[in-house]
Amino acid sequence: MTDQLPYYVYVIFLLTTLATYGFLHFGFKGAETKNSNTAMVVSVCIGSWLFTIGVLSLYNFFLDFETLPPKFLIAVLPPLITVIFVLSYTKSRNFIMRMPIATLTYLHIVRIPVEIVLWWLALQSWLPMILTFEGTNYDILSGISAPFVAIFMVGLRSKVKIGAIIWNILALTLLVNIVVHAVLSAPFPFQKYGFDQPNIAVFHFPFIWLPGFIVPAVLFSHLTSLLQLFTKKEENL
Repeated sequence: MTDQLPYYVYVIFLLTTLATYGFLHFGFKGAETKNSNTAMVVSVCIGSWLFTIGVLSLYNFFLDFETLPPKFLIAVLPPLITVIFVLSYTKSRNFIMRMPIATLTYLHIVRIPVEIVLWWLALQSWLPMILTFEGTNYDILSGISAPFVAIFMVGLRSKVKIGAIIWNILALTLLVNIVVHAVLSAPFPFQKYGFDQPNIAVFHFPFIWLPGFIVPAVLFSHLTSLLQLFTKKEENL
């Protein structure tokens, strides 16, 4: 089935995944102390995770829609649990508090190509149009506005703490909106949307990396940024 898609859809999505990986790596690198290799260790772990769920998707592991709980949870629960753990555990929280908030904000630029890919997938009947900017998904606005927030609200020369907080909350709301619609559009027993064209794209390679990596990375960036914004003084961001 995957050979029905134009090659550029794969190319743009793979580059988007690589960009997300790169932003995270540089963010972790910026939080390292002297003689530390934490960024490399974390990046290797993320790479191993991408490889694992990628291989599983190539073998159609996630295409079992009848089993409850869905096998799809194997792709989304581990990164979600990891994000919660990292934010909760004192030692890891101290580490992410040193991550450059500007880098975390620039990461959201990847939401622009993600939304374009989702639109292409909808045109190819891989997911319902409701999951695109022609439907109820306005997440592309977060990607478009991210560079302006990074420069004028959390940048080196300009800081507007309340503006950055509001933007992160609004962008996080847009993320939750598309995630909820995406889950309820999938061909599970609890499907609520997209009956004419269910959301099947994310169960295939390489698009499994969207819910299994890119979405958790975006969520992590928002939560880490908000943690820093609420706990640090404006001049220390």
